[in-house]
Amino acid sequence: MPATASSLQSLAKPTACIVLADGTIFYGHGFGASGTVVAELCFNTAMTGYQEIMTDPSYAGQAVTFTFPHIGNTGVTDEDDETADPFARAMVVKWDPTDPSNWRSQEHLATWLEKRGRIGVGGVDTRRLTRAITHQGAPHVAIAHNPDGVFDIEDLLQQARDFSGLEGLDLAKEVTCAQSYQWDEMRWAWPDGFPKRSGKGKKVIAIDYGAKRNILRCLASAGCDVTVMPATTTAEEVLAHNPDGVFLSNGPGDPAATGEYAVPMIQGILEKGDIPIFGICLGHQMLALALGAKTVKMNHGHHGANHPVKEHGTGKVEITSMNHGFAVDSQSLPKGVEETHVSLFDGSNCGIRMTDRPVFSVQHHPEASPGPQDSFYLFERFAASLN
Repeated sequence: MPATASSLQSLAKPTACIVLADGTIFYGHGFGASGTVVAELCFNTAMTGYQEIMTDPSYAGQAVTFTFPHIGNTGVTDEDDETADPFARAMVVKWDPTDPSNWRSQEHLATWLEKRGRIGVGGVDTRRLTRAITHQGAPHVAIAHNPDGVFDIEDLLQQARDFSGLEGLDLAKEVTCAQSYQWDEMRWAWPDGFPKRSGKGKKVIAIDYGAKRNILRCLASAGCDVTVMPATTTAEEVLAHNPDGVFLSNGPGDPAATGEYAVPMIQGILEKGDIPIFGICLGHQMLALALGAKTVKMNHGHHGANHPVKEHGTGKVEITSMNHGFAVDSQSLPKGVEETHVSLFDGSNCGIRMTDRPVFSVQHHPEASPGPQDSFYLFERFAASLN
């Protein structure tokens, strides 16, 4: 049988490698930027949205293994960036990215990664790698791309073992905005892209722990007049805006570490008694901590766009997008706070609410990007609660 491009490539000398802290090594083909990074390795099961995943600030400190093999085949476009630059440190894929085939594409994925200093590794047995992540928990890894194919394995192994990991690490300060700003862009709509919100809306302060753009768009589309403020904003600074509601965004790192400054701020808002609060992902965990609950590190977390979540109140099952390595311990919820959503994969907590006021949060991502839009109603529920 004549050799194909892919079979010839598989025989070529490896130009990238992934070294796990336990000594396991995966070799592959490097693309994007050259160099070495250390990170916590997770896997994502989404079939679309690789660009949104790479630019999600919640992936700060992590490298992403994509279980779906066709990554990069639709190229990249500026419209799909969730932030200005990728926060995931590297990507690992089964098949090397092909030339893009999509009318929206502006650039090849490999070129996009190279310009932004991010490493890609293709030609990897991602099923085996995913099993390793599942069995041992999200491992610490060193990922190297060298076009010459020369690697110091012992040094890479030591780097992987020296990586401190995400527990106890506050990353929200590293990904948050430097100063407050207004947001008026709404969700994408054919044929003009992202329309601007106009008219008077309810004033919402969005605390940026690593906010995705599409979350802010969803708030604007729900009729909110959005002001984004940094993660370290105090309750006094928030209340000075006389907001109708407060939103707590997604973000990376250990919620207990971020909670050192976020929890006092949220408790200050709660003390007012009449301001609705809505949190997503890290914002969900911050609210839970502020109410007296606890968070725990998960074995390998939830990362994907096909996670079934049940809402207790209605019995409805939603297919959701998720990205988190920590979870709220539902057994630690205090009196007056009830669980509203639960994962049907493992029973972990996915939502809470206060029983006597419009304060609620969810672990999953109702803004999608990427993923299903089953849970968008949560933005409308929040908007309807605003005074």
